[in-house]
Amino acid sequence: MKSSHKTRLLKYFEDHNSITSLEAIRDLGNTRLAATVCILRSEGYNITTSDIKVKTRWGSTTTVAKYTLKDRQKTFFKRMAEGYARGL
Repeated sequence: MKSSHKTRLLKYFEDHNSITSLEAIRDLGNTRLAATVCILRSEGYNITTSDIKVKTRWGSTTTVAKYTLKDRQKTFFKRMAEGYARGL
């Protein structure tokens, strides 16, 4: 399978369970994490968003989105069933 933003993000979720935009840039080279998450959601992945507070380089705090893949097993089997229904 060809490596893409989607496949790299799914692998990251397998290994780390959640991701922020800074982690996506640093670890995956993905500068458009929200777009990749949107695509995966449209394909049936259950990804939740929560706001977390992080420190900035100047010592203040800001809020960023943290994405978490939920129900990995359930989603996997749902996709498999959809694939079989389409004859894949």
